[in-house]
Amino acid sequence: MSFGDDVWGDRTSDGPPQPLFGSRWTPRPEHVRELDPATAGLPAGFRAAGVACGIKPSGNPDLGIVICDSDRPVSAARFTTTATPAAPVLLSQTHCRLDGLRAVLANSGCANAETGQRGMDDAAKTQGAAAIALGVQPEEVALGSTGGISWYLPVDAVLRGILDAAPRLRREGDVDFQQAIQTTDAFEKRACLEVQLPSGVVRLSGQCKGAGMISPNFATMLCFIQTDAALQPHTADLLLGVCVKRSFDRCSVDGQLSTNDTAILMCSGASEVSIQPESEDELRFGEALDSLLRTLGIMMVADGEGAQRIARVVVRGGHDEGVATVAREVANSPLVKTALHGADPNWGRLIQATGAALAGRDWWPTPLIMDLSIQGMLVCSASTPTDCDQDALAQAVQEREIEYEITLPGSGAETEMFFSDLGHEYIRINAEYTT
Repeated sequence: MSFGDDVWGDRTSDGPPQPLFGSRWTPRPEHVRELDPATAGLPAGFRAAGVACGIKPSGNPDLGIVICDSDRPVSAARFTTTATPAAPVLLSQTHCRLDGLRAVLANSGCANAETGQRGMDDAAKTQGAAAIALGVQPEEVALGSTGGISWYLPVDAVLRGILDAAPRLRREGDVDFQQAIQTTDAFEKRACLEVQLPSGVVRLSGQCKGAGMISPNFATMLCFIQTDAALQPHTADLLLGVCVKRSFDRCSVDGQLSTNDTAILMCSGASEVSIQPESEDELRFGEALDSLLRTLGIMMVADGEGAQRIARVVVRGGHDEGVATVAREVANSPLVKTALHGADPNWGRLIQATGAALAGRDWWPTPLIMDLSIQGMLVCSASTPTDCDQDALAQAVQEREIEYEITLPGSGAETEMFFSDLGHEYIRINAEYTT
């Protein structure tokens, strides 16, 4: 099935998890089985909790903790590439053992970004308090925050929340943790997978938030992944890096890079299934992790603030940077995104975006000769309109998922981007965000 009315609905952040493999762009690997996220709980060796501590005026859950009970956990992390990273990102990058994290402390309702030295001090206070409450070292606690930029973190409220959450930690606590990290999300982005490997069965789970301020080169989001598989630090870092590039790096809602992007993979090893480098186990586990992050990323795009439709653009040609530049320009083009919103088959918008992306570049000669297909229908061949059935095209772009294919001169390079439309609801949500 495609993402449809059961996925896009009223913006209520406490809705049930959506089907993980619900899009035509997210096939489920044969060795992966989706578990019921309402009852599956976290993989062995993990506990979580989420509480309302008063950061959000609404009184909704706004503070969450995930802890790994293993004495020797393995972890890996990726963060925003912005030049203005938030305090929790800076502290996690500089003061944490990112290959051996024991816990994550995350909050919504305040990004703690552009808050100067006070923001760093506040982040350090909450990290230290969480470490004491959980019985771990401060450098073993990573931080994640999301919400308004320039707001100071209400430290006293967070400290109370830590004390409230610590005794509530349980394997089924991912439900509460998910709710605690959400902001403008319309639905949960949470999943639990069972993965059959040659050496045995392992579990993989993930909790993700994100709906706006989503940009290529790492989507704006918080994503926390847990597995009971045993991975070496190099393997965990390699797999997370590759899968982030194939998922969150290829998602766009509004082309806006966040100050707080964070993705963390934690491995307990509790299954006693050891994944050795360059093995069939590593290959299959990597496929499962890739499918998990890819589907969570597409769910974020589908939840783009006010989104009615989502699209994938595939760009092929003979220059890696060239096809990537075109794909990002198309995904971020207001003209393409508004046409997508209105189910407008005006493919001139894509031609314009392609030309703008390559302006002043010498990768291909000018004028550029290209092909363009929409929903599998060739509408432009060698930069000339085809005799495409216009009625069929108009009907095809009414779907909730639209695919564009752009073929540039040459061969050997290919990339894809996932993006949402842009409509009135996006403006309303963001115009009212701080009020």
